[in-house]
Amino acid sequence: MPDYTVFPNAPITEALLDIRVKLPEERALADFKVFQDHIKDRFPVRKERKFLMSALHLAPEPSARVSASGSDGYLFESPKEKKIVQARLDGFTFNKLKPYENWESLRSEARELWDKYFSIANPTKVTRIALRYINRIEVPLPIKDFGEYILTNPEVAPDLPQALSGFFMRLVMPNHDIGATAVVTQTMEAPTPDQKLPLILDIDVFRETAYEANNPEMWDEFEKLRIFKNDIFFRSTSEKAKELFK
Repeated sequence: MPDYTVFPNAPITEALLDIRVKLPEERALADFKVFQDHIKDRFPVRKERKFLMSALHLAPEPSARVSASGSDGYLFESPKEKKIVQARLDGFTFNKLKPYENWESLRSEARELWDKYFSIANPTKVTRIALRYINRIEVPLPIKDFGEYILTNPEVAPDLPQALSGFFMRLVMPNHDIGATAVVTQTMEAPTPDQKLPLILDIDVFRETAYEANNPEMWDEFEKLRIFKNDIFFRSTSEKAKELFK
């Protein structure tokens, strides 16, 4: 396993660990209210998680209509520690906002909270596991080439004007060795007042699976996803970019 550097100023703005599940038919949204009883000292704020589904109709005239809406779970927040745990009818998510500490602390707390979720939800099957890391890399202006910092970047045809005021690029990358897929999204935000250009490197790695019960092997698979995520990050950023994180 590669020994990657742990940066003191890592550009991670949010890291999340997600587990999708299939629940027994009798499970209801109200069942998840008791989840907070176990964690209220750490996650005192409770909010309902809303969803909205819409359908696009093309005939006889194009129109968009809301097909379903409601609540599918709860978010329990720790504003002081900038953490969120989601208990939903379709799964569990643990979010850690900036500042990010390290993988070991994220995994440890996520696993503890997952065990509490599992004891309440009693899912019949785990169907998908994922890690997502959103990085915001602020590079000093002026910049001649995105490739100075991000090695996978938009390339404009040489006979066209080379200036860009925005871009959005999405790559889907399978890893057949571990049966996983990465969705890598890159974009840019408006320059900051101190003349830095935020480049967003959003890495979402996931694996479709079929674990039954609370299978400890799932956490071994998360380790593989983490390595895959790290490979993408470290091989997508230049040495000049890494200097910004030290």
